[in-house]
This record gives sequence, structure tokens and C-alpha cells, in this order.
Amino acid sequence: MKAAAFDYHAPESVDAAVALLAELGDEAKVLAGGQSLVPVMAMRLGRPEHIVDVNRIEALAGATRSNGTLRVGALTRHRDLETDVLIRDSVPLLARAAPHIGHFQIRNRGTVGGSLAHADSAAELPAVTVALDAEIEVRSSRGSRRIRAADFFVSIFMTALEPDELVTAVHLPVWGRGCGFAVAEFARRHGDFALAGAACGVQVDGGRIVRAAVGLIGMGGVPVRARPAEQALTGADAHGADLVSTGRDAVAALDPPSDAHGSAAYRRHLGAQMITQALGRALAEAQGQDRNPGQSQAGGTA
Repeated sequence: MKAAAFDYHAPESVDAAVALLAELGDEAKVLAGGQSLVPVMAMRLGRPEHIVDVNRIEALAGATRSNGTLRVGALTRHRDLETDVLIRDSVPLLARAAPHIGHFQIRNRGTVGGSLAHADSAAELPAVTVALDAEIEVRSSRGSRRIRAADFFVSIFMTALEPDELVTAVHLPVWGRGCGFAVAEFARRHGDFALAGAACGVQVDGGRIVRAAVGLIGMGGVPVRARPAEQALTGADAHGADLVSTGRDAVAALDPPSDAHGSAAYRRHLGAQMITQALGRALAEAQGQDRNPGQSQAGGTA
């Protein structure tokens, strides 16, 4: 099949893009990397009358860091999350998550903003933003606003975006010394969406866990924050933390979807395993830095 006919627009500034979205309303769809939108259109699961292609807007790409926050432009490619030194050193969890996104061809075209706006709970970046308390910057002809990631993802493939709003960037906190980050996920084949996964960050000071963040992949209609795991870990001895129990308890109350790929019980089992694995890697990295204060926080396991 091929996509139904549509009108194509290629604005060269954010102002021009949001003016188009204000004019066209919910009859328009924004095209960034196109890795989700194009297949949807090709299968005619979506038939937008207008496509607003933002790929010519250079201001939407790239990353900057100031006042303890990393700002990543919406048009930044997934591949850049892996290779950009500023991104990798400032928010290592982005670099750890990126290799799990599809295949390299997808990462070469896919964008941060597109992944967040698509809001697939089985994708990696939504879970990372929820785990790290990120804020999504959006823009319309009425101005800009920031939406907490926890509020941005509303339900399955639904966000808090209004039809005339464009995702322009994501803001993520830069953690300090003694941190470790890791992503673990289970998929039937590399590049497939994960059946279950976890994106974790921990901070260790003086042998104790002082900060923990755990976002879950594919465990609900929206990316899930594993608060029970974070609460169990915060204040615990970094060497003696029971990560198996932490993983098991974190998913006990969740109700992930059942489908042809696995039952809810199977996904809970996988989710617990992925939490345990990711936390183990993150803690190993964090404890290494806690023992060696001068060591950079980049360069752990993916």
C-alpha cells in the first residue's frame, strides 16, 4: 500500500511551522524522522491531509548545557545521542538507551522529538525522560511551555500536546559525581520493540545510595516510573542492596498488556529481571566512581 494524498509543507523556521499548525489544526501531522509516521501512513492507519516537514529547521537540532540542565533539540537524531560527547557526558542514560532503538538506519533518521510525540510506551526515550524527571518544551503560536514528562504521556500513543503545538526540545537534569546509568531490555530480536525493559540511574555517596531513578519500558500504556524500587533503594547500602527483591516488588502491582508476544505475568517476570540487571550495572558504575572521585561518569555499560 501507499499513503493517501496529502499537501506537503516545508517551513524553514519554528515560527513558520507553528503558524502552519495553528492554521491547519488536527488535519496536519508533523514529519520529523518519519520512522513511525511514514509506516502508519503507508498502511493507511493514518490519513493526514497535511504534512508539516520540520527537517529544514536547523534551530531544532543539537544540544546545549547550562545551569545543570541539558537541552536536546527535538530534531536531534538518535544516532547523535550515541556519539555526541556533550550529550553522552551530561546525560549518559540517553547514550545508553540509544543503541536499543531499532536498527542503525532507524537511528540515523529517527529524532528525539518524534519519539516523544509518538509516545510508544515500548520505546526507550519516553522511559528515560520519565525516569529522569525531564521536561518537554513545546511551542505554538500562543507561546512556549514546558510539560513534565510524567504529565506529557497521557495514554497509549496519546500526549498532552495540543494539535497546534510542536515539540521543540527536551530538558534533562545533569547528575553529579558518583552516578551510574544502564538500560536493560528483552526483545525477541535485536531492533524489535522490547517486551519489557528498564532504564535506571543511581547515585552513591559514602557507600550508600542517595538517589535512584527507574523508568520501565513496555509495562503499561504509558512509560512507568518504578517508585517502589526507588524508595527501596534510597538510603540502602550500595554493596548489600537486594536487587532481586527490588525488581520483583517494583512490578508486583503493575498490569502490563497481554498479547500474542506474551502474557501480563510473563511481562512482569521479564520486567523484574530487567530492573535487577539494569540496577546491577548502574550500581557497579556508580560505586567505581564513588571509590575514584576524579573519574568521569561516562563510559559504563550499555
